[in-house]
Amino acid sequence: MTPTRSLARRAALLLTAGTAALALTACGGESTPAGPSDNTGAASAPATAPADKHNEADVAFSQGMIPHHRQAVEMAGLAASRASSAEVKKLAEEIEKAQAPEIETMSGWLTAWGEDVPEGTDGAGHGGMDHGSGHGGAGMPGMMSDEQMTGLGKASGKEFDTAFLTMMVAHHEGAVEMAETERKQGLHGPSKDLAADVVSVQNAEIDRMEKLLGKG
Repeated sequence: MTPTRSLARRAALLLTAGTAALALTACGGESTPAGPSDNTGAASAPATAPADKHNEADVAFSQGMIPHHRQAVEMAGLAASRASSAEVKKLAEEIEKAQAPEIETMSGWLTAWGEDVPEGTDGAGHGGMDHGSGHGGAGMPGMMSDEQMTGLGKASGKEFDTAFLTMMVAHHEGAVEMAETERKQGLHGPSKDLAADVVSVQNAEIDRMEKLLGKG
């Protein structure tokens, strides 16, 4: 092979190799584009459902249970000075401590929902209470009438103990009925949880009161 032909062949091989390298570089550029990724939208956090979803049953539960609790707190407040049984006084104190904070909780829910909070006082005195009217007071299960509340306020000693226990059993049974309705029909998780607590705690207290009355 002459030197001229050898040089020509080497030049042709180098040209072929350079062309192949350029082709590979072009292919690589297509598979890994330099532009920004178009997956930016996928990284966004999904929209979450409102944490405070509620329905009419939830509103009715709070608007009914607030005056119901207020009356129970008022009844319990009478026991400290009128009851003769230490067990009755202890039970009344437990009822007051449990239900007064629940009134505040339910009032907060109604306010947050833009709904009316039932008027009245939180067990501050018999005269300021609305025993049978307003938001579900009339006909609400377990609510005592004005006459019953006046009679309880006049009783003392064993007479008070018996009247208090008898009335509070009926009052608790009404609260349990209302709470069971909320558990079945409500949507608001915290309201349903509170209703479950009412059912559990007040059924246990009914058992205690019936034993104190000699019925258990």
